[in-house]
Amino acid sequence: MTSHEQPVDSVLETIGRTPLVALQDGPPDVDCYAKLETFNPGASIKDRIGRYMLERMLERGDVSAGGTVIEPTAGNTGIGLAIAAEQLGLEAIFVVPERFSVEKQQLMAALGAEIINTPTDAGMGGAIDRAHELAAELDDAVVPQQFSNPLNAEAHYETTAPEIYEALDGEVGAVVVGCGTAGTLMGIARYALERDPETHVVAVEPEGSIYGEALGDDREEGEYKTEGIGTHDLATNELFDPDLVDAVHAISDRDAHEELKRLAREEGHLVASSAGAASVATKRVAREISAGDLEVPYDSVVTVFPDSSERYLSKGIYRSFEEWEG
Repeated sequence: MTSHEQPVDSVLETIGRTPLVALQDGPPDVDCYAKLETFNPGASIKDRIGRYMLERMLERGDVSAGGTVIEPTAGNTGIGLAIAAEQLGLEAIFVVPERFSVEKQQLMAALGAEIINTPTDAGMGGAIDRAHELAAELDDAVVPQQFSNPLNAEAHYETTAPEIYEALDGEVGAVVVGCGTAGTLMGIARYALERDPETHVVAVEPEGSIYGEALGDDREEGEYKTEGIGTHDLATNELFDPDLVDAVHAISDRDAHEELKRLAREEGHLVASSAGAASVATKRVAREISAGDLEVPYDSVVTVFPDSSERYLSKGIYRSFEEWEG
């Protein structure tokens, strides 16, 4: 857990060591767990890559102290990078598509970052292009580029995955992880498969996303409300390696929304739609194991709850499905 018996010198030292908590709604003969990343100082899993990526990039000389970090982001990565940038002596600029959470953009600005919005219809691809344009205009500027930087997945290989395995004494049967940049999924999957190649690895995406096409699944592309786990363009998600994934589960917005509300009401988890989708998929995998339809090395399933519902209150996340803006 995130607990310290002695004082620490920086908020960066509080990143990681988040709780792994049993979920209560799965089949009784299969243990389900969720890693609660809201316990990080910036309240999301992206704090991990913020610290890890910038520390490694400074060590390698990709950017120097006093330089500028420019990142296309929907918000949580910006918050994580902003926390790390200030502590490591870097300036931060974030390029954010207009439709994303107002709360996240306010928090990035509060942490000292400059926010530049790009048109919603240009998507994340437009934000990526604009970030690189800005970096070319400035001296000593770098784009960490979470969508393609191997340090993203490496951060989870080095921190998130070992924490899970330590907590469960290595007895992990399946991992079920939302697939946005794919960094979290790929880092945990690689660590898991090195320890037991029979570990079942599942990516989670919203219905309307097309990650499943990478595994040969049919997908009908469309809009979705669930933020942070999904893509309309596989070319922008360079970290995703289908060879490390056994299945991609597409979860409807409605199911994710119902589950995030249930998680709050019944289990005390104030989590967002990506966690709702991950929980639905986790229980689905657990039921397959319980029914004998899926063989795994251990009767346990682990997922990740990436962030808090408080980031999405302005979008009506706890209202009716129809009122939820997504």
